[in-house]
Amino acid sequence: MELPMARPERSLGLFLLMTPLLLWLVLLILIPHLDMLLISLQERVAARQYQLSMSHYLEFFTEPLYINTFIRTALMSLLATGITLLIAFPVAYYIAKMARGRSQHLLFLLCLIPFWVSELVRTYGWMILLRESGIISQGLLWIGITSQPLEMLYNDVAIMIGLVYGSMLFMVVPLVTTLGSLDDSLVEAGYDLGGNHWNVLREVIIPHAAPGITSGCIVVFMLSLGNYLTPVLLGGKSSLWFTEQIYTQFITRFNWEQGAALGILLLLLSSLIVWAGLLLSGQSFRKVMS
Repeated sequence: MELPMARPERSLGLFLLMTPLLLWLVLLILIPHLDMLLISLQERVAARQYQLSMSHYLEFFTEPLYINTFIRTALMSLLATGITLLIAFPVAYYIAKMARGRSQHLLFLLCLIPFWVSELVRTYGWMILLRESGIISQGLLWIGITSQPLEMLYNDVAIMIGLVYGSMLFMVVPLVTTLGSLDDSLVEAGYDLGGNHWNVLREVIIPHAAPGITSGCIVVFMLSLGNYLTPVLLGGKSSLWFTEQIYTQFITRFNWEQGAALGILLLLLSSLIVWAGLLLSGQSFRKVMS
């Protein structure tokens, strides 16, 4: 007789628990995106007069600058994701499987400390290091490798450094989680059966870490593709990043309709790339996020 009374209370408790999340999703994500979609479908015909139109979406496919900028942004984001994975995987493996006790927590904390400050501060830090009068340039000059100060800012290499550095934690965390659940006996069995380091890595470790690799790559790719500060500050005015095009439409040209259309296209095209990546990797979104 008590069970029917417990179910409404449990449902009410679950609803109250989920209310902040639902409000956050609806008010800060769903409604703004719906409003941006409506704005993107409007075309100004006179002062304060609009008509329904797809012209802003068609302009993306007819204007080479938009297409080339998006392709460049997507390719560089994919490259940043790959480099981040190559650096983060051995770091995560050492933290998860080789470090023990306090050293494990200390290493993870060292990965976390840079993210205690904002992205703007971290980007300015790289600007200080890479500028002509920075520590790296002056160090190379002092050692004698170069004969004059080097300007290492405002190029693709500087952008790549900033993107990889800013995304490292989001790759390390899922990898540490998945690699931590790997049974050491499986690795030992691989060596006992005659496998070398490469065979064990390919046949045992990487398949087990595949969900973490995929989830980390998704997060890093989306963060890189939607990044604005790093390409603008480290790449300069010639960075040609897609988010800079969106910013220009909204803030510089006051063309909110075109800016909204580019924002919606960025969301759709990035989601399409992620979906294609899941298909190629043989992973499902549910398995990756579980």
